[in-house]
Amino acid sequence: MLEQAFEALKTYDYGVDRHVLDPIDEAAVTTRNDPAARKDLESRLLVVLQSKAPRDARDYVCRQLRTIGTAASVSALEALLPDPDMSHMARYALERIPDSQAGKALEHQLPKLNGQLKIGVISSLGTRGQGVSLLRPLLHDSDEAIARAAAIALGCIATADANKALGSAKPRPGLAVVFADASMSCAEKLLAAGHAKEAKATYQRLLKNNPPELIRLAAERGLKACQTD
Repeated sequence: MLEQAFEALKTYDYGVDRHVLDPIDEAAVTTRNDPAARKDLESRLLVVLQSKAPRDARDYVCRQLRTIGTAASVSALEALLPDPDMSHMARYALERIPDSQAGKALEHQLPKLNGQLKIGVISSLGTRGQGVSLLRPLLHDSDEAIARAAAIALGCIATADANKALGSAKPRPGLAVVFADASMSCAEKLLAAGHAKEAKATYQRLLKNNPPELIRLAAERGLKACQTD
């Protein structure tokens, strides 16, 4: 059955009965505690990913690699990041592969990409919680959408370094609220992690800048939490 499923995957496209791939789904579950079988399954999926299979087939492979992918999948996925048709699904897989090489692949491609592809990789770095040094200069990018994405990603990362990057940046007027929201996210996560001093300084900084009412109220609540922590 698995052999037949892989044969079907080679030509799998929109409109084909999805159930023909069920044996591969099942193998992804049953090989969980069988490293050799898992490695073989990953290898067979990579063959399809690197072939001229239809986009839907390769999308399916990326979804599987999100679950079972290892460092062995990173190179093939990284090669898809500049591809407008496949970049999203490649990132989808790389975001969840636990090996550090997955994050390095995103960092490696970031300077090479532009527009929506770059924004996508920025978002994935935020999801993985890494890349502060690469994201910091993008806060001042001439493309407002990229600067916005960088701020949001740093808010997701929410480490002390990410918080400092946001705090030292001077956003253009149109992004002031986005930067403030990202700083709020950092402060909340830092406070929850026991870093009340850093969180307090962030709340105070936000309040000095005449933020919109919702941010002001949230910062005031956060400041009180710091004082009672």
